[in-house]
Amino acid sequence: MRLFFREEGEGFPIVIVHGLYGSSDNWLTVAKKLAPEYKVFLIDQRNHGRSPNSEEHSYELMKNDLAEFFNQQGIEKAILMGHSMGGKTAMCFAADYPERIEKLIIVDIAPKDYFLLNDESQYYLHNNILRAMLEIDFSRVETRKQVEDFLNEHIDSPQIVQFLLKSVSRNKETNRFEWRLNVPVLYDNLDEIIKGVNAHWFDDRLPIKNYPVLFIKGANSNYILQEDYPSIRRIYPEAEIAEIPHAGHWLHAEQPQLFLDIVWKFIHRPS
Repeated sequence: MRLFFREEGEGFPIVIVHGLYGSSDNWLTVAKKLAPEYKVFLIDQRNHGRSPNSEEHSYELMKNDLAEFFNQQGIEKAILMGHSMGGKTAMCFAADYPERIEKLIIVDIAPKDYFLLNDESQYYLHNNILRAMLEIDFSRVETRKQVEDFLNEHIDSPQIVQFLLKSVSRNKETNRFEWRLNVPVLYDNLDEIIKGVNAHWFDDRLPIKNYPVLFIKGANSNYILQEDYPSIRRIYPEAEIAEIPHAGHWLHAEQPQLFLDIVWKFIHRPS
Protein backbone atom coordinates (compact mmCIF):
# COMPACT_ATOMS: atom_id res chain seq x y z
CA MET A 1 0.00 0.00 0.00
CA ARG A 2 1.32 3.44 -0.92
CA LEU A 3 0.77 5.60 2.16
CA PHE A 4 0.16 9.33 2.09
CA PHE A 5 2.92 11.24 3.87
CA ARG A 6 4.30 14.68 4.62
CA GLU A 7 7.93 15.61 5.06
CA GLU A 8 9.77 18.43 6.78
CA GLY A 9 13.45 19.38 6.93
CA GLU A 10 16.66 17.68 5.83
CA GLY A 11 19.09 15.32 7.51
CA PHE A 12 18.93 11.91 9.17
CA PRO A 13 15.38 10.56 8.88
CA ILE A 14 12.81 10.48 11.65
CA VAL A 15 9.56 8.64 10.84
CA ILE A 16 6.51 9.45 12.97
CA VAL A 17 3.48 7.15 13.11
CA HIS A 18 0.19 8.56 14.49
CA GLY A 19 -2.37 6.74 16.61
CA LEU A 20 -5.99 5.62 16.25
CA TYR A 21 -8.25 8.32 14.66
CA GLY A 22 -5.12 10.41 13.98
CA SER A 23 -3.21 11.49 10.91
CA SER A 24 0.05 13.12 9.88
CA ASP A 25 -1.55 16.52 10.58
CA ASN A 26 -1.51 15.84 14.33
CA TRP A 27 2.30 15.75 14.39
CA LEU A 28 3.16 18.69 12.12
CA THR A 29 4.08 20.97 15.03
CA VAL A 30 6.52 18.37 16.39
CA ALA A 31 7.93 17.76 12.90
CA LYS A 32 8.61 21.46 12.34
CA LYS A 33 10.51 21.64 15.64
CA LEU A 34 12.69 18.66 14.63
CA ALA A 35 13.12 19.76 11.00
CA PRO A 36 16.15 22.06 11.53
CA GLU A 37 18.30 18.97 12.18
CA TYR A 38 16.35 16.02 10.74
CA LYS A 39 14.27 15.00 7.77
CA VAL A 40 10.93 14.15 9.34
CA PHE A 41 8.43 11.89 7.60
CA LEU A 42 4.84 11.90 8.82
CA ILE A 43 2.69 9.06 7.50
CA ASP A 44 -1.04 8.43 7.43
CA GLN A 45 -1.61 4.79 8.34
CA ARG A 46 -4.06 2.71 6.31
CA ASN A 47 -7.73 3.59 6.90
CA HIS A 48 -6.67 6.99 8.26
CA GLY A 49 -6.21 10.48 6.80
CA ARG A 50 -5.39 10.56 3.11
CA SER A 51 -3.97 7.04 2.87
CA PRO A 52 -5.96 4.34 1.07
CA ASN A 53 -8.75 2.48 2.80
CA SER A 54 -8.68 -1.28 3.11
CA GLU A 55 -11.05 -3.98 4.33
CA GLU A 56 -8.19 -5.27 6.51
CA HIS A 57 -6.57 -3.60 9.49
CA SER A 58 -3.92 -5.38 11.56
CA TYR A 59 -0.49 -4.65 13.00
CA GLU A 60 1.05 -7.17 10.62
CA LEU A 61 -0.35 -5.22 7.68
CA MET A 62 0.59 -1.83 9.16
CA LYS A 63 4.11 -3.17 9.75
CA ASN A 64 4.26 -4.23 6.09
CA ASP A 65 2.92 -0.82 5.00
CA LEU A 66 5.73 0.83 6.96
CA ALA A 67 8.37 -1.46 5.45
CA GLU A 68 7.05 -0.61 1.99
CA PHE A 69 7.19 3.10 2.86
CA PHE A 70 10.85 2.81 3.98
CA ASN A 71 11.65 1.10 0.68
CA GLN A 72 9.74 3.61 -1.44
CA GLN A 73 11.51 6.56 0.21
CA GLY A 74 14.92 4.89 0.20
CA ILE A 75 15.17 5.03 3.99
CA GLU A 76 17.83 2.55 5.06
CA LYS A 77 17.73 3.45 8.74
CA ALA A 78 15.69 5.90 10.80
CA ILE A 79 14.66 7.08 14.22
CA LEU A 80 11.12 5.70 14.54
CA MET A 81 8.48 7.32 16.75
CA GLY A 82 4.95 5.99 17.25
CA HIS A 83 2.02 7.19 19.33
CA SER A 84 -0.68 4.87 20.74
CA MET A 85 -1.73 2.47 17.93
CA GLY A 86 1.20 3.89 15.96
CA GLY A 87 3.47 2.96 18.86
CA LYS A 88 2.42 -0.65 18.52
CA THR A 89 2.99 -0.46 14.75
CA ALA A 90 6.46 0.95 15.47
CA MET A 91 7.31 -1.77 18.02
CA CYS A 92 6.15 -4.44 15.57
CA PHE A 93 8.21 -2.99 12.70
CA ALA A 94 11.32 -2.45 14.83
CA ALA A 95 11.22 -6.01 16.19
CA ASP A 96 11.12 -7.50 12.69
CA TYR A 97 13.43 -4.95 11.01
CA PRO A 98 15.98 -4.08 13.74
CA GLU A 99 18.64 -3.22 11.16
CA ARG A 100 16.48 -0.29 10.02
CA ILE A 101 16.11 1.29 13.46
CA GLU A 102 18.55 3.86 14.86
CA LYS A 103 16.38 4.62 17.90
CA LEU A 104 12.80 3.79 18.88
CA ILE A 105 10.46 6.21 20.68
CA ILE A 106 7.11 4.89 21.92
CA VAL A 107 4.58 7.48 23.02
CA ASP A 108 1.98 6.55 25.64
CA ILE A 109 1.35 2.91 24.78
CA ALA A 110 2.68 -0.32 26.26
CA PRO A 111 3.30 -3.73 24.66
CA LYS A 112 0.23 -5.20 26.35
CA ASP A 113 -3.23 -6.60 25.76
CA TYR A 114 -5.50 -3.78 26.88
CA PHE A 115 -8.41 -6.18 27.37
CA LEU A 116 -6.59 -7.22 30.56
CA LEU A 117 -7.82 -4.03 32.22
CA ASN A 118 -11.34 -5.55 32.26
CA ASP A 119 -13.87 -2.81 33.06
CA GLU A 120 -11.17 -0.16 32.62
CA SER A 121 -10.18 -1.57 29.23
CA GLN A 122 -9.59 0.86 26.40
CA TYR A 123 -11.84 -1.45 24.36
CA TYR A 124 -14.99 -0.04 25.94
CA LEU A 125 -13.87 3.54 25.47
CA HIS A 126 -13.06 3.04 21.79
CA ASN A 127 -16.09 0.84 21.14
CA ASN A 128 -18.29 3.69 22.36
CA ILE A 129 -16.37 6.25 20.27
CA LEU A 130 -16.58 4.21 17.07
CA ARG A 131 -20.27 3.39 17.57
CA ALA A 132 -20.98 7.11 17.91
CA MET A 133 -19.00 7.82 14.75
CA LEU A 134 -20.92 5.12 12.87
CA GLU A 135 -24.28 6.48 13.98
CA ILE A 136 -23.83 9.94 12.49
CA ASP A 137 -26.06 10.35 9.43
CA PHE A 138 -24.03 12.76 7.34
CA SER A 139 -26.89 13.09 4.83
CA ARG A 140 -28.67 15.16 7.49
CA VAL A 141 -25.64 17.16 8.59
CA GLU A 142 -25.19 20.70 7.29
CA THR A 143 -22.58 22.11 9.67
CA ARG A 144 -19.56 20.90 11.65
CA LYS A 145 -21.33 22.19 14.77
CA GLN A 146 -24.01 19.54 14.26
CA VAL A 147 -21.32 16.86 14.19
CA GLU A 148 -19.77 18.30 17.34
CA ASP A 149 -23.12 18.41 19.15
CA PHE A 150 -23.91 14.81 18.21
CA LEU A 151 -20.52 13.57 19.40
CA ASN A 152 -20.81 15.50 22.66
CA GLU A 153 -24.11 13.73 23.34
CA HIS A 154 -22.45 10.31 22.97
CA ILE A 155 -18.84 10.80 24.11
CA ASP A 156 -18.05 11.98 27.62
CA SER A 157 -14.84 13.80 26.76
CA PRO A 158 -14.72 17.23 25.07
CA GLN A 159 -11.02 16.65 24.32
CA ILE A 160 -11.72 13.44 22.39
CA VAL A 161 -14.58 15.12 20.52
CA GLN A 162 -12.31 17.99 19.43
CA PHE A 163 -9.68 15.47 18.31
CA LEU A 164 -12.24 13.51 16.25
CA LEU A 165 -13.50 16.67 14.58
CA LYS A 166 -10.09 17.04 12.94
CA SER A 167 -10.99 13.99 10.85
CA VAL A 168 -14.24 15.47 9.51
CA SER A 169 -13.95 16.79 5.96
CA ARG A 170 -16.34 17.91 3.24
CA ASN A 171 -16.46 15.77 0.10
CA LYS A 172 -15.96 18.10 -2.87
CA GLU A 173 -18.13 15.95 -5.17
CA THR A 174 -21.12 15.37 -2.88
CA ASN A 175 -20.59 18.52 -0.78
CA ARG A 176 -21.39 16.37 2.27
CA PHE A 177 -19.33 16.01 5.40
CA GLU A 178 -17.67 12.63 5.93
CA TRP A 179 -15.04 10.92 8.06
CA ARG A 180 -11.48 10.89 6.80
CA LEU A 181 -11.30 7.52 8.52
CA ASN A 182 -12.56 4.08 7.55
CA VAL A 183 -14.80 3.87 10.60
CA PRO A 184 -16.58 0.55 9.81
CA VAL A 185 -13.27 -1.31 9.34
CA LEU A 186 -11.74 0.22 12.48
CA TYR A 187 -14.84 -0.84 14.41
CA ASP A 188 -14.69 -4.39 13.01
CA ASN A 189 -10.98 -4.68 13.88
CA LEU A 190 -11.05 -3.01 17.29
CA ASP A 191 -10.18 -6.31 19.02
CA GLU A 192 -6.88 -6.49 17.12
CA ILE A 193 -6.09 -2.81 17.74
CA ILE A 194 -6.60 -3.26 21.50
CA LYS A 195 -5.00 -6.70 21.93
CA GLY A 196 -2.27 -6.83 19.29
CA VAL A 197 1.52 -6.53 19.80
CA ASN A 198 1.17 -7.58 23.43
CA ALA A 199 3.76 -9.06 25.80
CA HIS A 200 3.26 -12.59 24.42
CA TRP A 201 3.83 -11.38 20.86
CA PHE A 202 7.45 -10.66 21.84
CA ASP A 203 8.12 -14.08 23.47
CA ASP A 204 10.29 -15.41 20.62
CA ARG A 205 12.10 -12.08 20.17
CA LEU A 206 13.46 -11.52 23.70
CA PRO A 207 15.43 -9.63 24.77
CA ILE A 208 15.54 -6.69 22.36
CA LYS A 209 18.80 -4.73 22.68
CA ASN A 210 19.46 -3.87 19.03
CA TYR A 211 18.59 -0.18 19.41
CA PRO A 212 17.96 2.35 22.19
CA VAL A 213 14.31 2.55 23.26
CA LEU A 214 12.44 5.36 25.00
CA PHE A 215 8.87 5.18 26.32
CA ILE A 216 7.19 8.50 27.10
CA LYS A 217 4.02 8.46 29.17
CA GLY A 218 1.57 11.11 30.29
CA ALA A 219 1.25 11.23 34.08
CA ASN A 220 -2.54 11.53 33.79
CA SER A 221 -2.89 8.72 31.24
CA ASN A 222 -3.63 5.08 32.09
CA TYR A 223 -2.10 3.65 28.92
CA ILE A 224 1.25 2.97 30.64
CA LEU A 225 0.99 2.09 34.32
CA GLN A 226 3.70 1.43 36.90
CA GLU A 227 2.72 -2.24 36.79
CA ASP A 228 3.65 -2.30 33.08
CA TYR A 229 7.29 -1.35 33.73
CA PRO A 230 8.50 -4.93 34.45
CA SER A 231 6.90 -6.19 31.24
CA ILE A 232 8.45 -3.35 29.22
CA ARG A 233 11.89 -4.07 30.68
CA ARG A 234 11.47 -7.82 30.11
CA ILE A 235 11.19 -7.01 26.39
CA TYR A 236 13.52 -4.00 26.32
CA PRO A 237 15.96 -4.45 29.25
CA GLU A 238 17.69 -1.14 28.55
CA ALA A 239 14.58 0.92 27.86
CA GLU A 240 14.18 4.38 29.33
CA ILE A 241 10.76 5.42 30.61
CA ALA A 242 10.01 9.14 30.94
CA GLU A 243 6.87 10.65 32.45
CA ILE A 244 5.45 14.05 31.53
CA PRO A 245 3.51 15.75 34.35
CA HIS A 246 0.07 17.29 33.81
CA ALA A 247 -0.38 15.41 30.54
CA GLY A 248 -2.77 12.73 29.35
CA HIS A 249 -2.73 10.51 26.27
CA TRP A 250 -2.09 13.36 23.79
CA LEU A 251 0.97 14.49 25.72
CA HIS A 252 2.77 15.93 22.68
CA ALA A 253 -0.09 18.42 22.28
CA GLU A 254 -0.74 18.98 25.98
CA GLN A 255 2.88 19.57 27.03
CA PRO A 256 4.71 20.21 23.75
CA GLN A 257 7.87 21.78 25.20
CA LEU A 258 8.38 19.10 27.85
CA PHE A 259 7.75 16.44 25.23
CA LEU A 260 10.27 17.94 22.81
CA ASP A 261 12.86 18.40 25.56
CA ILE A 262 12.72 14.66 26.31
CA VAL A 263 12.83 13.71 22.63
CA TRP A 264 15.79 16.02 21.87
CA LYS A 265 17.78 14.69 24.80
CA PHE A 266 17.21 11.08 23.69
CA ILE A 267 17.94 11.49 19.98
CA HIS A 268 21.05 13.61 20.59
CA ARG A 269 22.57 11.06 22.94
CA PRO A 270 25.19 8.84 21.21
CA SER A 271 23.85 5.35 20.53
